[in-house]
Amino acid sequence: MIMNALLLLVCGSFRLRHVADKTDAAKEALRAKLIAIAEKEVGVREKTGRNDGPRIQEYLSVVKLKSGDPYCAAFVSWAYACAGLAEPRSGWSPSLFPASRLTKSPAAADVFGIYFVALKRIAHVGLVVKINGDWVETLEGNTNLAGSREGVYRKKRHIKTIRAFADWVSERRKLP
Repeated sequence: MIMNALLLLVCGSFRLRHVADKTDAAKEALRAKLIAIAEKEVGVREKTGRNDGPRIQEYLSVVKLKSGDPYCAAFVSWAYACAGLAEPRSGWSPSLFPASRLTKSPAAADVFGIYFVALKRIAHVGLVVKINGDWVETLEGNTNLAGSREGVYRKKRHIKTIRAFADWVSERRKLP
């Protein structure tokens, strides 16, 4: 109950609600809502360049992380929370890609993951805005235009740089 009240404050004019009807029109409306929520965050910057600041802390609090922790996955989880969805809720980027959520046909508001060879795992995530040929327009937290980390940005990434896409809007698919 306290978390729902906090999310209502944090998410501004977006109302929490349970999305039970997953018709195509409802899914498209939900995807548009998720993108609108994330787009309003473009321009948020860290206070001291150390994954900190009031707005960054709001993203981190949704997944129970402390100031200073990486927040790309927290930003994604925060946007989904503001849209009224119970999942995903993780600050650990690899956990946003369970087999049941993977998709080869990404759509707006799907989560994308970038694999870091040095870490041997997906280590950065964000939201797909749209696919335009070989390019993916994205909204991302804990990044900047140069590829470092300092805030929330809109970016374009070549599709070959993305390891995986996850669909958290559609109903969970069962594994065979």
